[in-house]
Amino acid sequence: MIKTLAAQVKQYKLPSLLTPFFMALEVVVDILLPRTMGLLIDKGIQTGSMADIFLYGGYMLLLAFFGLVFGVLAGKYAARASSGFACNVRDAMYTNIQKFSFSNIDKFSTAGLITRLTTDVTNLQNAFQMIIRMCFRAPLTLIFSLVMAFSISTRLSMVFVVALAILVIFLGLIISRAMKYFNEVFEKYDDLNASIQENVSAIRVVKAFVREDYENEKFKNAAGGIYKMFVKAESVVANNGPVMMLAVYSCMLSLSWLAAQMITAGTLTTGELTTLFSYVMSILMSLMMLSMIFVMLTLAAASARRVVEVLNEQPDLVSPENALMNVANGGVDFEHVFFSYPATIKHTGKKPRKNKSDTPEASGAEQERSSAEFVLNDIDLHIHPGETIGIIGGTGSAKSSLVNLISRLYDVSKGCVRVGGRDVREYDLDTLRNEVAVVLQKNVLFSGTILENLRWGDKDATLEDCVRVCKLACADEFIEQFPDKYETYIEQGGTNVSGGQKQRLCIARALLKKPKILVLDDSTSAVDTATDARIRQAFREEIPNTTKFIIAQRISSIQDADRIIVLEDGGIDGFDTHENLLKNNAIYREVYESQTKGGGDFDQKGGTL
Repeated sequence: MIKTLAAQVKQYKLPSLLTPFFMALEVVVDILLPRTMGLLIDKGIQTGSMADIFLYGGYMLLLAFFGLVFGVLAGKYAARASSGFACNVRDAMYTNIQKFSFSNIDKFSTAGLITRLTTDVTNLQNAFQMIIRMCFRAPLTLIFSLVMAFSISTRLSMVFVVALAILVIFLGLIISRAMKYFNEVFEKYDDLNASIQENVSAIRVVKAFVREDYENEKFKNAAGGIYKMFVKAESVVANNGPVMMLAVYSCMLSLSWLAAQMITAGTLTTGELTTLFSYVMSILMSLMMLSMIFVMLTLAAASARRVVEVLNEQPDLVSPENALMNVANGGVDFEHVFFSYPATIKHTGKKPRKNKSDTPEASGAEQERSSAEFVLNDIDLHIHPGETIGIIGGTGSAKSSLVNLISRLYDVSKGCVRVGGRDVREYDLDTLRNEVAVVLQKNVLFSGTILENLRWGDKDATLEDCVRVCKLACADEFIEQFPDKYETYIEQGGTNVSGGQKQRLCIARALLKKPKILVLDDSTSAVDTATDARIRQAFREEIPNTTKFIIAQRISSIQDADRIIVLEDGGIDGFDTHENLLKNNAIYREVYESQTKGGGDFDQKGGTL
């Protein structure tokens, strides 16, 4: 874990090294000041020597000046190093998340990833700054103060040793109790972020159902959980102060009693006693600082574990060595494909519960069955380049799962998917996905202008290119009605455009990629049938060589396709033209009749499925 995080220091190694260097110089100055003050008292004030008063007073002023300079420089470099370290960690996490496959993303909740990128990294930033500053200052101050105290009086310094031993025991007990509570805090943070994310993204639904009070209560519960855990942790940590003050006053009283005897006996001077009192405070404050460091590092350790989980997560899907960098055509072959979603364990820090299949006695077959059921069963299809393929099926029939395998968003469990005559696992991932444009069920637009959103398909596309694809997707007609036209700003998630407009913009964005394969996953459900027909006609005329997969619930959206796949329970129930399916496929015919007579959809078949 430490090695992984240390690798993120990168270009900030020099500030990270200069900080403890200047910190050490500041400690040296702080240690010399009490000794110089003792000499000022003994040789200057008590003897009435103005020369010594000016001499040692000048030394103290000079030491104070250098201490100030060293402290400022240490703070400057510490801020630069810690901020840079946090920036590198966030960048590395975000970069790695972009490489995740869907199965990797499934292991982490969205709220959990947000917490790790924000709160956890901030804790690491504070901890790193504390390590390069306080973790050097406190031990050095403690050691140097003890050395100087022993050089003045070994007998009196033993008071520090006894107090130090007792204090270490009490602080150890405090830290061990606080650790438990801090480790639980971050799960509460995940719950809080999840509540915020869900509420904000679905605010229209919340208001439509007048559920504001319910959501407020849910948020209060999440915030209350964090409050309770922090109260428990901070209540334990608060014991630091009383324990430390007890140690301080005990040392002061012991020193005063013993020192009075030694001064009377002439074995200790007033200046040395004053110096010892200064070192007492330095020693005890160093101990308090160390205790707080341990508490903060404990808090940071929980954050570090969560951050490293993201940094070390390896993508399940990677490009092979000597990967193919060219897709010959849009032909797609499914060769006896079986597929199941990989079993995932969310990173909660808790061990998963064992079930029967986890035991050594469980057979291999039992283990396979318990992990996941196949959502696609023995799919054997051969699609020619440039074909238009319709896909229809009930909810849960694995329509989206089927097309996700084409761009290798998931890997098959058994069998093989070929694109352009080659196994998709042989291609460079970026090359393959650049040739497969997908318009998902949940259409997503990003904050920015319409042009900026369209150029996700081709970052170098001209305005003319964008207008052309928008006309194909029937999006140009409403864009031209906006005052700013293609410079119209789209709010995050596309909240300022309708569902149908969002779908058409997403289709246009996909077309801009000039793909060999176009997948429309129920992407025209929010547009009227006339617009749907115009989009399909444009596809036939403008991109005849592009292989098109159209998932739909309306048969009217796919009836003019070259062939249509009928899916049921992850298997192929039919694969033929519209006319032949009407004659030979009972499910397809029933859906067609229900939609033409009563305006229903695939799921409204009178309980056939």
